Amino acid sequence: MPADLSAGALTLTGRITTASNATFVGSIGDTTVVYKPIAGEKPLWDFPDGFLAHREVAAYLVSEAFGWNIVPRTWLRDGPLGEGMVQLWQEPDPDQKAVDIFSPEDAPGTGWRHVLEGEDETGREVALLHEDSLALRRMAVFDVVVNNADRKGGHILAIAGGHRHGVDHGLTFHTDHKLRTVLWGWLGDDLSNEELQGIERVAKGLDGDLGRDLADLLSDDEIASLAMRCTRLRSAGRFPAPRGGMPAVPWPLF
Repeated sequence: MPADLSAGALTLTGRITTASNATFVGSIGDTTVVYKPIAGEKPLWDFPDGFLAHREVAAYLVSEAFGWNIVPRTWLRDGPLGEGMVQLWQEPDPDQKAVDIFSPEDAPGTGWRHVLEGEDETGREVALLHEDSLALRRMAVFDVVVNNADRKGGHILAIAGGHRHGVDHGLTFHTDHKLRTVLWGWLGDDLSNEELQGIERVAKGLDGDLGRDLADLLSDDEIASLAMRCTRLRSAGRFPAPRGGMPAVPWPLF
């Protein structure tokens, strides 16, 4: 990592007020970043241990092991409010949506996957769909592996040119099954060889550099559970179905 990003002055330029934890936009020289100080975290009852910032960095490391550029570069460093997570800012394309809500009669077919139907706050019937793209398939695989409990539609950034970034990974790596996501459209579909190879890269990395790096961020039990999810997903060879008594999707959806 360039020295100016790890040690250069981090200047805050704004705050993202819709975030549930303290989240700021800042700059390091000419580079725009997101900064989430550990001091501003509000741990949830079902994620009482560890730090959200550590799990965000761990998610980036797993993304790098996959080799799919899902999570923007993320690292730990000091800032105006103490140590926290810093992530390169990504500017989404306002004319694109990777996940959207439609009326059932207007829901697109080709190029989209159906997730669920329900009613909005006015009682109107609606359907939740996401695009059927390689980028989102990869993100769905990544979410299973990291046990993402909070893949909202708003946590998927549609980037110009077709790439999709995933952000906000503080609720990941729990030892219990916590998968809550809007990306259920491939439920039961076979994983591709390329996706299985990505899972294999993560699994092998846990016995090498990836495992050593994660040891500074996650507990031994969390890393063991990560390895087990890789094993189970490779063995099943298909996208899993929701299980357990917990909701399958996050709330709100966006």
